[in-house]
Amino acid sequence: MAKKTAPVATPAPVVIPGAVVRTMTVCIPDQLSPVLDSARHLERHLGVAGTSCPRYWASPALYPWQRRQLIDLRKAKTGPRYCAGGPIHLLDLAGMRHGAYVGASVRHAQWAHVVAGTKAAAAWPVFLQKHLSDPSAYPMDTAIAEFNRQPRVQAMRMYNAAAYGAGHLGLGDLEMFQAGASAYANYHALWAVCTDAFLTEAGDRLRPASAYFADRITYLEQAARYLDTLDDAQRLFAVNLHHQ
Repeated sequence: MAKKTAPVATPAPVVIPGAVVRTMTVCIPDQLSPVLDSARHLERHLGVAGTSCPRYWASPALYPWQRRQLIDLRKAKTGPRYCAGGPIHLLDLAGMRHGAYVGASVRHAQWAHVVAGTKAAAAWPVFLQKHLSDPSAYPMDTAIAEFNRQPRVQAMRMYNAAAYGAGHLGLGDLEMFQAGASAYANYHALWAVCTDAFLTEAGDRLRPASAYFADRITYLEQAARYLDTLDDAQRLFAVNLHHQ
């Protein structure tokens, strides 16, 4: 009589967490600029569900007659004027990158002070991947609890609890913080002008392949290089997405 063998358990598939895409940069043709003032028009003309996002700095050398070429231009008492988009030559992209770099450098210095003496921590995507790959064996509550138990995360959370606001240290930036001051500052400098995703002139969507920092870097490399190839007359438009 043949001996029965126990069935071999099939390992749970590994599920890589997707990148969170909240804001998208869109290349738009000239004729669409006047009508991009509502969610209805965005969905109809661009196939994007969202609302305009005034995040670009208008050029400080902007002439009054050029203001009508910018989308949703906002007044400002101090500092740069913001808009949701317009021709590249009327946007201060260099200023945005510099401002983001300086701000991120200051934020990283504060972070380094806050977490001094703690060991490097695993970033949230590591725990999320474990949960997504086997939700029954590793529930979301367990993932959150184990992420939060790490001393470095606790140091950041304690700082945020005491100083929530402008100096808030995003837990989602942990992997970037740990990459070093230069990497953190350069990431935010590129993200300032490329956002979370990019819709090209040809309709191709560039976005990170996953939530991990390595894939965010790959996306920003692609988006920044593409941005550098665009003509100064190309119109950019920033959109806050309703859905990923």
